[in-house]
Amino acid sequence: MKLPLSYKFLNHDLDIIESELLYTVKADHPVLRAASTQLLKAGGKRIRPVFVLLAAQFGHYDLEKIKHVASSFELMHMASLVHDDVIDDAELRRGHETINAKWDNRVSMYTGDYMFARALEILSVIENPKAHQILSNTIVELAQGEIEQLRDQYNLEQNFRNYLRRIKRKTALLIASSCHLGAIVSEAPADYQKALAKYGYFIGMSYQIIDDILDFTATPEKLGKPAGSDLFQGNITLPVLYKLEDTSFKQRLASSFEQSRGQAVVSKDLADIVEEIKQSDVIEKSFRVSELYLQKAYKQLEVLPQSKAKKALMDIAKYIGKRSY
Repeated sequence: MKLPLSYKFLNHDLDIIESELLYTVKADHPVLRAASTQLLKAGGKRIRPVFVLLAAQFGHYDLEKIKHVASSFELMHMASLVHDDVIDDAELRRGHETINAKWDNRVSMYTGDYMFARALEILSVIENPKAHQILSNTIVELAQGEIEQLRDQYNLEQNFRNYLRRIKRKTALLIASSCHLGAIVSEAPADYQKALAKYGYFIGMSYQIIDDILDFTATPEKLGKPAGSDLFQGNITLPVLYKLEDTSFKQRLASSFEQSRGQAVVSKDLADIVEEIKQSDVIEKSFRVSELYLQKAYKQLEVLPQSKAKKALMDIAKYIGKRSY
């Protein structure tokens, strides 16, 4: 199943949001304009705007108002990617050259800051204080999640609670807030708002777990970066946490980290470890955790009336569970 088919009825509205994004990132400064436009044109699923639009379908759907929310969330997501690429020293994003690779880290950081600022600016037309409180809290949590990831790099003593809290802040809350604000701004009933926010949270958790699995199982062509990149950078994800229960594996990974840490070339031992994880049962164990979150997401949809939007939300959950990238 191709994801866009699930919400084909929103294609016209998504085209308007794409134009809005292109207009929004056109800075006066030529470097900022070029860097922002490059990132936008690199593509992406635009899943956060989709969630905003779908959630808004359960209230008074006004595209002129809701497009600002949808654009704001996509800009925040893009800004976080720019900052991530600097932290990770990444040269590729979705198979395209990153901003820091084409320019430098300083240009990247200012581009990310610019996009965050523009996200807040375009949302200022929304007069509901609750919407701004949720958005501000989401940005704070996102920053804390990034700091936690930096703190936990190469740390083999972290636990599942650390991991789940980190992906909640880094990924799930932004998706939850996309759904929540879509419902709030459209003035959907309170029980719908609550259900959609929880749906977004559970979907976000599942989405990130699948991403962490695909870092081992997907091809470099589909990833747009080498397989195992997260582990090469010392990021301990769910498949690795499961594998760390094996004492022998833990010792070998610790030794491999000592050899590879800070090196431009990944050691053969670490490359072999990535392949070992890929072939082990920890991949299936991780999939099962993702599935648990998906089932919780489905449960939240029960309160919503039958509609094209509800079917699309269900189809997106199915897509995430079966995603191969």
